[in-house]
Amino acid sequence: MQMKTSLIDWHRAHQARLVEFAGWEMPIQYTTIIEEHHAVRSQAGLFDISHMGRLYIRGADAEVFLNLVVTIDVSRLSPGRIRYALATNEQGGVRDDVLVYRLENEFLVVVNASNREKIVEFWNTQSQKFSDVQIDDKTLVTSMIAVQGPKAVDIIRQDFPHAADLRYYHSVQESGQGGDFLISRTGYTGEDGFEFIGSPDEINAIW
Repeated sequence: MQMKTSLIDWHRAHQARLVEFAGWEMPIQYTTIIEEHHAVRSQAGLFDISHMGRLYIRGADAEVFLNLVVTIDVSRLSPGRIRYALATNEQGGVRDDVLVYRLENEFLVVVNASNREKIVEFWNTQSQKFSDVQIDDKTLVTSMIAVQGPKAVDIIRQDFPHAADLRYYHSVQESGQGGDFLISRTGYTGEDGFEFIGSPDEINAIW
């Protein structure tokens, strides 16, 4: 059975073209690819990216554990910082490209949907080498969206002023529009933009 994001009813109601991707039913366009491309390049686009894996790593050994399984030194990250990294196997081969967030009391690793289950299985095995590491896969109990484009910062500033002032590859926890969100200045479109993680109800409300 395909997994569905919390926004699936909205996508269907707005005649999105839906396809299967990594086990998820996902929208890939609403109008035309060219029109939506130009919207993101000149204004802003809104993306449902809830299929991305969200793995929270905590415990006294979380830092040492992550240094074993990703290609950056996470000890150099201060809270609020994000780094691009590769997740590796035991031989140093690449399993996935990921984003590593350092939060106040834990780490968040955002992984690609197609690799999430394999990474969770491998990391659960590797974590047994440590006395205090917890891996919490919150992919199915949270949602994630992105606002991308040159006008993204103006769009979010009214309700999320702290996030609007973030530097690239930084994150902040901020409340607004009746919810509390982890917001990062990240994205893969080549434009300025922000990504929001929150509960399904909170994400649906701001969408």
